[in-house]
Amino acid sequence: MNLIKNQTFDEERALYGSCDAAVENCSFDGPADGESALKESKNVRVSDCFFNLRYPFWHDDGLKISRSEMTELCRAALWYSHDIEITDTKLHGIKALRECGNIKMADCDIVSPEFGWFVHDIKMTDCNAVSEYFMMRSDNLNFTNVHLNGKYSFQYIENSVFENCVFDTKDAFWHAKNVTVRNSVVKGEYLAWYCENVTFENCKIIGTQPLCYCKNLRLVNCEMTDTDLCFEKSEVEATITSPVISIKNPLSGHIHVPCVSEIIRDDDNSKGEIITNCKKMAAPCFVENQTA
Repeated sequence: MNLIKNQTFDEERALYGSCDAAVENCSFDGPADGESALKESKNVRVSDCFFNLRYPFWHDDGLKISRSEMTELCRAALWYSHDIEITDTKLHGIKALRECGNIKMADCDIVSPEFGWFVHDIKMTDCNAVSEYFMMRSDNLNFTNVHLNGKYSFQYIENSVFENCVFDTKDAFWHAKNVTVRNSVVKGEYLAWYCENVTFENCKIIGTQPLCYCKNLRLVNCEMTDTDLCFEKSEVEATITSPVISIKNPLSGHIHVPCVSEIIRDDDNSKGEIITNCKKMAAPCFVENQTA
């Protein structure tokens, strides 16, 4: 492997087209303000490097990055690249990962709006992220122990699994399809509207108006906190372990809940059955407001 070590690069396409290279303890920064440092490269290992310039990793294949930093000025760092491993690295520039595939990330710190758009096959473990529109229109996500703070996350994603995660993010999982979330905390307003074939297992769900307009929605042994106006016009099978503030017009299915303070029925199409320790209600076709 060609070793490139202890150097500073600031020119345009400084290491363009590198192949079978190890880049160690290098800095990509300086007055020339050059872009695309490692564009069109193959089989490159980057370690202990500093990136303060734009677009360093575009159209790369076989890329490993470890113990490195991409600053706020390192915009759109990885695009159109495949077979990527990123460990113990800071990704702090906007749009840091887009239209990439076969990615493994571990122990990374992400501060990046619009991170992860149109990404395929990504495994993320033990990472922290702050982002808006995180992972939009991506598929085959496998996340374990990921902590996220942001807005509009996981919209239009498909075929994904999340385990032991903490998500503090409003408008998450909108239009998601074929997704399972296990043993996780999901906090935020308007969770998972318009989703299809989404399952929450052993999760804690926090926030107003979750899970509306859903198709084939499942909740298995989930706790719901500060949740009101739940399940409006949703097809739902749910077992909830905590009291709920209010449930509104579930379209179909069955909701098992210890207690619900208010059941709102003001839609003739609401046929979902709500079964509680306080009362059992088999959806009638007339307007009904009840307080348990």
